[in-house]
Parts: sequence; structure tokens; C-alpha cells
Amino acid sequence: MSVQAQPLRAYPVIATRPLPLRRVRQLAAKSLFGLAALVSLLTLLPLGFILWITVQTGWETASTLIFRPRVGELLVNTALLEVLTLPPCIVLAVALAWLTERSDVPGARLWSWLAVAPLAIPAFVQSYAWVGVAPGMHGLFAAVFVSVLAYLPFLYLPVAAQLRRLDPAMEDAAASLGLTPWRVFLRVVLPQLRIALCGGSLLIGLHLLAEYGLYAMIRFDTFTTAIVDQFQSSYNGPAANMLAGVLVLSCLGLLGLELLIRGDARYARVGSGAPRPASRRRLGRAGWASMLLPLALSGLALGVPAYALGRWLIAGGSEIWQARELAAAFGETLLYAVGGALATTLAAIPMAWLSVRVPGRLQRILEGCHYYVGALPGVVVALALVTITVRVALPLYQTVATVLLAYGLMFLPRALVGLRAGIAQVPVELERAAIALGRRPVGAILSVTMRLAAPGVAACMALVAMGVTTELTATLMLAPNGTRTLATEFWALTNELDYAAAAPYAALMIALSLPLTALLHAQSRRVAGQ
Repeated sequence: MSVQAQPLRAYPVIATRPLPLRRVRQLAAKSLFGLAALVSLLTLLPLGFILWITVQTGWETASTLIFRPRVGELLVNTALLEVLTLPPCIVLAVALAWLTERSDVPGARLWSWLAVAPLAIPAFVQSYAWVGVAPGMHGLFAAVFVSVLAYLPFLYLPVAAQLRRLDPAMEDAAASLGLTPWRVFLRVVLPQLRIALCGGSLLIGLHLLAEYGLYAMIRFDTFTTAIVDQFQSSYNGPAANMLAGVLVLSCLGLLGLELLIRGDARYARVGSGAPRPASRRRLGRAGWASMLLPLALSGLALGVPAYALGRWLIAGGSEIWQARELAAAFGETLLYAVGGALATTLAAIPMAWLSVRVPGRLQRILEGCHYYVGALPGVVVALALVTITVRVALPLYQTVATVLLAYGLMFLPRALVGLRAGIAQVPVELERAAIALGRRPVGAILSVTMRLAAPGVAACMALVAMGVTTELTATLMLAPNGTRTLATEFWALTNELDYAAAAPYAALMIALSLPLTALLHAQSRRVAGQ
């Protein structure tokens, strides 16, 4: 038997050609735009809830609730709080970041950690400690003082990260042209910090709008304290939601101001050679005197709360250390912090990339959607999600997924600011080169841009994780029954005036946040080659 070989059929040869680079980038931008739009739709849920309440209330009643002297008084208080808090935060953050990143001040690494550490202390614990030390601290200036101490790290972190990555070549060129060191800093370094300063200032401004516990303890009225008081005292939903609507308008004003100041300038290095780390400036005899600034800030922001907690721990003795309860609360807090940081950072990446690489009017609108929700009090976000899950998606009511969604909505601005500053420092030419060499657009963004932006990513994840660790209102309203985090247990015990029993939970919140900050900070330095 013979087998005849079948003749080979001639198949048409299809020539494959790579897509043009611009087309590939456009496809990547559209894909990320779709993801950013999806996240923006989710962020609009609380706003939709407020609008729905407004429609249900009716315009006549709504106008009566909005246009009244009490709202004007709250507007003046909130505006004064913003105007008096942000300038000292900017000056102190830049000075502290320069000392720890660009000078040989003794103990620079230690001061760097201590500058971030106040983030681990909830703002309401900070204010309680100060009221305990100085019972007469009330009103506007007390609120400004404690706000600066509590929120200064939000500016220090992005400014320090950007200072760490700045290429000193431009500074050397300016010095060679005869500029003094002070003028080099003002004309070359400070403009390159603009994105970090704008982002950090925006974060602080939004937190000033949304903070409740700090100002309730200091007895200073803001929109947030008024909203929570309405809910707690009379459960006056329409009145509280009308105030929340004014709060959203204030947030939009902050966003517009930040966009105006930030501009569209690029700060990435383009050209031959490679960037190098800046050398630290020798302070000489002034080095020890320069330690006064970080020493004073650390003493005020960490020493006073440590003293107050120490008093509670000593007063309670060994009986307040209930190992089983503390371990359970610590474990649940850790899981929520890690999950919230990962989910929020992943959700913020598309918007951060679009705002830096392809800025436009539509992208800025989407970016505003990401930011405005950060100005809403946690109680408003939580109530919106409770209403939506009960009416539309009941299986999601009081689940971990809903809690993570609330964390994502509340802490998106933190992730977005850190990511945006990190991506802005990566030359877009490297991303284009990776795509031209055959890497898929999303792969190029992840393997090139996000890898080089790792310091910013690490910083924003630390910010989100620490925010989740100390978050209170959304966790209380949305978490599954039986959930016990460090913050909720601390709040429950302080409400019962059992301050000694609450002290271990506050100490564990700090103990949880500090190693997390150290780990992420060390990783960012390693990636940056330092």
C-alpha cells in the first residue's frame, strides 16, 4: 500500500504590521479613560444621594435650609480655617522636607520617620490630648494649631518624595550662572515642587472640610460638625444633606483653585545622560540649630499625644490589656488597611495616568469627580451607600465589599495625589520607547511608568492604609456585624468615658501604622537607588 502525500494547499499570506505608535497610545488612553469613567461613576453615588434627597425635599424647603444665617456663619468658619491652616503647613512641610532630604542635619532619617508618624494618630485623639493638656483650647486658633500638627504629613510626604527624585543638574546650571543658593531654591527647586505642593494642599483642604472629631472636641463649628449634629440630634436628613450640598460646592471651589495654580507644566528630565541624586548641603554649626524645627514639631505632634496615652495606660494598669479582644481588633484593622490601600490605588491609576499624560477638559471633569467625594464627611458617604445597598443591592449591605468601596471613595484623593506626582516625574519618552519596542500599552505603563513612579505609589498606599486604620464613621455604619477595628473599639470606649481601657487601642493604631510607613518608605528609597 502506498500513501500519497497530499499536496500542500497554498494559504494566502497575511502580512501583519504593527499599529502606528500614536494609534497604540490612543487605544491605551481610551481603555484607561473607560476605567477612569467607571470609577468616576461610582464616586458620583454620594452626590446622586444628595440630589435625590434635595428633589424629595423640594426647592422651597431646600432654599429655606440653605439661605439662612447659620450657613453663612459656617461658611466663614470653614473659609478662615482653610486660609489660616494651609500657609503654615506649606512653609513647614517644605522646610522639613529640605532638612531631611537635602541637608546633613543630624538624624535626618529619624526626623523623616517622625515627620510622617502623626498620620498614625487619629485627629480626634490629637485634639483630645491637647484639650487634656490645655483645657482652655477652643475656637478658631486652637483648631488651626491642632490641624497643622495633625495634617502636616499630607504635605511633607509628597514634597519629600519629589525632592528626593529631583535631578540636581538644573540647580548646578543655575549656580554656575551666579545665582545664590537661596535664589536657586526659589527659582529652580520650588517651581518643580508645584505639583506636590498643590496636591498636598488640596488633600489638607479637603480634610479640613470633612473632619469632624477634631473640631467637635475643640468646640469649633464647621459644616461637618453641623451635619453630624443634625444626624445625631434630630436625624434631620434634609437639613444635613443641604449642608452637605454646600460642602460639595466648597470642594469644587478648592478643586478649581488647585487646577488654576497647578497648570500644565512638565517637570520630567529629557535629554542625554541619567539623573543623579542630589548631594546633601552641609549645614556646619547650623546643623544642630536646624534640629529645633523637627524636634519642636515632633514634640508637639507626637509628644503630647504620647503623654496623654501614657497617663491612660498607667492609670489602667495591666487589666486594660485584654489580649484576645486587642488581637482580634488588630487583625481586622490590618486586613482592612491592606485591602483598602490596594483597591484604592488600583482604582486611582487610570485617572492619575490620564491627568498627567493626556490632560484635557473631560479628564479634568473626571478628576474632579475623584476629588469631590474626599470632601464629604464619612457619615454622608456611609449613609448614601447604606441607602443604595438596602434599596438596590441588598446582598451587598454590610459586607466587606461595601466597606472597601466606601474606603475607595473616601481615600481616592490621597492615592491620586501621590500617583500623579510620581507619574509626572517619569519621562513619557520612556513609555513610548517601550511601546515602540513591542510592549503592550498597559504593560508599558505598568512595567516602565509605574515602576519608576514607585516612590509615589508607595507613599500613596501608605497614606491610604493609615487613613483606613484610623477611619471611624464609615466602618461603624457599613461593616458586617461583629466587625471590631481598633478605631471603632477606641471610639466605643471613649464614649463610655473609659479612657484608660481605650488607650491600648490607640497605642496599637500607632504601632500598626509606623511599621507600615517604614516598610513602604524603605521600599521607595530602594527603588530610587538610595
